[in-house]
Amino acid sequence: MKHVVVCFHLTVFVALLCASGTVTAGIVKQSTSGLCHPPESGWYDRTQNYTPFETVEACLEAGGRLPKGISIASLGTPQKPTNASSESLSDYRRSAFGHGWDDVDGDCRDSRAEALVASSTTQVRFATDRGCRVVSGRWVSSFTGNVIQNASDIDIDHLVPLAWSWDRGAREWPGETRLRFANDPVNLLPVEASLNRSKGARGPDEWLPPAGQCAYVARFARVVKMYDLQFSVQESAWINRFLDECGR
Repeated sequence: MKHVVVCFHLTVFVALLCASGTVTAGIVKQSTSGLCHPPESGWYDRTQNYTPFETVEACLEAGGRLPKGISIASLGTPQKPTNASSESLSDYRRSAFGHGWDDVDGDCRDSRAEALVASSTTQVRFATDRGCRVVSGRWVSSFTGNVIQNASDIDIDHLVPLAWSWDRGAREWPGETRLRFANDPVNLLPVEASLNRSKGARGPDEWLPPAGQCAYVARFARVVKMYDLQFSVQESAWINRFLDECGR
């Protein structure tokens, strides 16, 4: 009888842990400072305030960076985002486009911060007087039209996903072109984090935002043309039909 009671209490304890989110096996934790902590990280258990990701690649895609002493290579086989297009990512590596957001002009603001500053309709507030990390402002999501004021609720979406571009020409680019593409403001959109992660690495024929779909597809096509990426025959036909319906 005592054994049954002990098992019951253990079962309830585990269930409570799962319900409270304490059991986090397998997830990658992006800390408030932007570090992507996989379970192998020495800071994993100590990171209590975080944004969860299914893979390291997904965390890096959202603008995170790895802690010192950890690399994609040290983690073994690169993980693949679950929302990626089935035909891509055969040998895609986020690190081929640079490690997280780049500080192109060396002013301590990386491309995420620059995109937030440029797109805010009011003056942004920074975490410190150095003016590096943005914490608040006023952004209108091009995916929904919603107003967002907390920078932590925002992901910077690669309009043309890096993984999507890989099999459509980016694999053959030199490293500096991939780095420029990953940080090009023309290809960056501040949007709701949940929608960016829902989109994953899918093109417009597989995923569209709830609002502003015509503008989204038209801009997607412009960036593809700008970087000389190649739609598949089916994708090109879909894009043309969709934009015709939008009235171009």
